[in-house]
Amino acid sequence: MIDFWLAAGLLLLVALAFLLIPVLRGRKAQTEEDRTSLNVALYQERLDELDTQHASGTLTAEQYEAGRAEAGRELLADTEGADAAGGSRLGRALPLFFAILVPLLGFGLYLHWGASDKVELARELREPPRDMEEMTSRLERVVEAQPESAEGWYFLGRTYMAQDRPADAARAYEQAAKRAGREPELLGQWAQALYFASQKTLTPEVKALTEEALKADPNEVTSLGLLGIAGFEDGRYQDAIRYWERLVVQLPKDDPSRGALQGGIDKAREKLRESGVSVEEPAAQAPASAELKVKVDLAAALKDKVQPGDAVFIFARATSGPPMPLAVKRVTVADLPVEVSLSDADAMMPQLKLSNFPQVQLVARISRGGNATAGEWIGRSSPLSTGSSDTQRLTIDSPDEK
Repeated sequence: MIDFWLAAGLLLLVALAFLLIPVLRGRKAQTEEDRTSLNVALYQERLDELDTQHASGTLTAEQYEAGRAEAGRELLADTEGADAAGGSRLGRALPLFFAILVPLLGFGLYLHWGASDKVELARELREPPRDMEEMTSRLERVVEAQPESAEGWYFLGRTYMAQDRPADAARAYEQAAKRAGREPELLGQWAQALYFASQKTLTPEVKALTEEALKADPNEVTSLGLLGIAGFEDGRYQDAIRYWERLVVQLPKDDPSRGALQGGIDKAREKLRESGVSVEEPAAQAPASAELKVKVDLAAALKDKVQPGDAVFIFARATSGPPMPLAVKRVTVADLPVEVSLSDADAMMPQLKLSNFPQVQLVARISRGGNATAGEWIGRSSPLSTGSSDTQRLTIDSPDEK
C-alpha cells in the first residue's frame, strides 16, 4: 500500500499548489500595496513642501506648478501596474481554509467510498496461500468485497467442507444458489452440507433440496450419492443400492470414486441377503470421457496492456448448469499463444465433469491479481458440444466486466 499512498500524496500536493500559489501571490500584492501607500505619502509630503515654499515667496508660480507636475509624474511611475496586481489579490483566509479542508475531505470520502481493502486483497491473492486457514480467510474477504460473486461463495463452501465445517458450507452454498440460480449441482452441494451439519439426518429441507435437484437433473451426482448414504445409514439398503448404481454408471472407469461406491453397493447387498432379501446383480457401464482442445491467443491491441507474469485461466463452464468451472488450466501471458486440452481429468470436482454436460462455453481470463473469478481481460467462445473433436480458437480481446 505504500506506493498507493505515495501517489495519493503527490496528487494532494498538486491540488494544494492550486490553493497556496494564490496566497503567495497575494503576499506579493500586499508588498506592492504597501509600497504604493508609501509613495502616496511622499507625494503628499512633497506637495505640502511646495505649498510652503510658494506661500513664502521662495518659488514663483511657474516653479510651483512645475514642481507639482514633476511630483505627479514620479508618483505615476512608482505606482504603475499596482492597480492590476491589487485587483487580482485573493484573501488569505479562504485559500488557507481550503488547503486544510481538501485533504481532510478527500481522506474522509476515500474511507467512505474507496476500495483500499480490495487493493490490499488483490495484492494478497497474487501470493499462494500458506495453509487452508489462510485460503479460507482470503475467500471470506473475497465474498465480503464481492458479495454478488456466485463463484466466490461456491469456492468458500467447498473450502468449509474440506475443513469439516458443514454448517458454514451450507450457508455459503445457499448464497451461491441465490446468485447463480437454483442449479441442480448447487442444490446437491447445499443438501449435502445440510445433511452433515444435522449429524447425518435426512431432514425435510435436505430431502426437498435433493428432490428439486433430481427433478431438474435425474443424474445430479451429489444428490444421488447423498441419498445413497442416507439410505444406507437408515437401513434402507435397496434405496442405497438404487441411488449408488445410478451414480456409478456416470463415472469414468478410472475414477477412484467407483471403487468406494462399488464397495458400498456390495455391502448393502450383503445386508439385504442377511435379511433374506434376494438382490439382482446389474451390469454398470461408464460413459466415455470428454476432452476439448483449445488454442488461446491475445489480441494485438492488448499486448502493451498486460505483463508477462499475469495469470491466464482457461476453463470450460456449462452453458446450462453451475456457474463454477468444470475444467481449468492455468498459464501466464508469457505462454500465449498456447494450446491446451480440457478433459474430465481437469475437473475441479469429481461430480462436475465435462462429460456430464452436453454443451459448454470456453473462457480465457487474464487476472493480474491471480483471481480466477475476476480479472482485467477476457475472451469467450460460443456454446459448443462437449463431444467436439476440433481444436477451438479463443482470443482474449475484451475488458472483463462482471
